[in-house]
Amino acid sequence: MTHDTHATAPPTYVDADRVWVDSRLRYEIGLRVEGPTLARLGARGERCLEIGTGRRGLGARIAATQLGARRVVAFDVHPASVKRATARTADLRDRVRIEVGDATALPVADGSCDLVVSLHAFHHIEDWRAAVGECARVLRPGGQLALAEMTARFVDARWLRAVAHHPRHDRFDQDGLLAELRRHGLEVALGALVSRAGGRWVQAVATRA
Repeated sequence: MTHDTHATAPPTYVDADRVWVDSRLRYEIGLRVEGPTLARLGARGERCLEIGTGRRGLGARIAATQLGARRVVAFDVHPASVKRATARTADLRDRVRIEVGDATALPVADGSCDLVVSLHAFHHIEDWRAAVGECARVLRPGGQLALAEMTARFVDARWLRAVAHHPRHDRFDQDGLLAELRRHGLEVALGALVSRAGGRWVQAVATRA
């Protein structure tokens, strides 16, 4: 079921979300925990797209160094993030290109990617359903969406809402996220899902039918 926080989301007093998103600790957790978990779940692809790369280019680096990507195009809506992430992935040379782009309207051809990586992007996007649809659209049949997400059970915790701004409407729990993936032809096979902290932190690899 999908979690709608229209009436229940606690107020945000100070938006310090960027401090965590681009922190060194967040980067290390992604590189040392989430990346290896996605690899263990079977995420693999040579032509990769990433959404919401942030200022450190974390997902692009994981794709290139842990998930077998030979070419990664990563998108972020913030030009400052694109500039910083480009500098921080310079060691990967021509394997990674980072551009300004909207996850709900990707400038990429249908079926052109083997792998899409999304590390905690969906819960930041107002129309996250459209973003899921775009991830499905750009994947070839048999291609994979490798994701890590914090669900509404975490995002709507009063202490987190107090210090981090997230969209308030049409938020998802684990079941709602999986249902939306299925609606777009993305199936999470048995053994391709890791759920932690009572469904608050989810990692999955979904395959395009």
